[in-house]
Amino acid sequence: MKKTLGIVFSLLVLLAAAYAFSPRSAPVFPPADVNVNTLLLLDAAQAGKHLVAVGERGHIVRTSNQGNVWRSVPSPTQATLTALFFLDAKNGWAVGHDSVILKSTDGGESWHQVFSAPEMKKPLLKVWFSDVRNGVAIGAYGLFLETHDGGVHWQQRKITAGDLHFNALAASGNGPLFIAGEAGLLLRSDDHGQSWHTLPAPYKGSFFGIVVLRDGSVLTYGLRGKIFRSMDGGETWAAIEAGSQATLLSDYVRADGSIVLAGQSGTVLLSHDNGKTFSLRLHPNRKCFAAICPTGSTTLFMGESGVASFALGEIGR
Repeated sequence: MKKTLGIVFSLLVLLAAAYAFSPRSAPVFPPADVNVNTLLLLDAAQAGKHLVAVGERGHIVRTSNQGNVWRSVPSPTQATLTALFFLDAKNGWAVGHDSVILKSTDGGESWHQVFSAPEMKKPLLKVWFSDVRNGVAIGAYGLFLETHDGGVHWQQRKITAGDLHFNALAASGNGPLFIAGEAGLLLRSDDHGQSWHTLPAPYKGSFFGIVVLRDGSVLTYGLRGKIFRSMDGGETWAAIEAGSQATLLSDYVRADGSIVLAGQSGTVLLSHDNGKTFSLRLHPNRKCFAAICPTGSTTLFMGESGVASFALGEIGR
């Protein structure tokens, strides 16, 4: 599969491509209530009692009332932000185009830029921290950055021989780390990211997500609705029926252990048996969903329509 196709799908299938690969100035957007349904939002994360979401043109929005009212917060970049991670209620990082990395120490209320390399023309697609000092950011063309001082300094390291896109990263406690990417690429690290080895590929299409479940199984998913499940750390995989060929882009493990996957065309998949089977739901707006975050009795789906809020039981087939 062409590298262009991989990056297009990993950034919401052309939705964010218009903002890719070009240096940008760094204005600061003033705080204000914002209509999030006019924005392309690509990721969201819980920061204590607050929910933070990021997306096109460097927009960062925040809500303190379960998504009823959103407020934009100052952003130090206009580069499209693709991923977000909060370690706890205070410490969070966001990454995106121009290889930009932002950091917050106050639950997403304010942000400052700690890294940017627009000359590399490699957008970052995921970020993850094991603690306040040690983290990694991954992205296009095999880009792998790591920090050991809380994100003050970042070092680039090549972890594979090729340059396939790294689209997703998963971790669970002190267990292995996993990377999923373009053209069936699957990697595992058993030493906290110091070394990586390639796992057997059950599919040659691109994966856009990977998640470690509560029973220790690993689920990876992506292009054309493909889902695969492993019970041995990714050494062997079993295909799981999705009931749809819509590309899957996001996941969330709910408090009750059930798993939600979402993607193109309003596709939502729900599993109550650790990913062995899924039931298909279709949201009536048929929009593309890039991130999932529960809040109260409803679940928020972020994507090309901004935020769609509903209870999963209300989604019809």
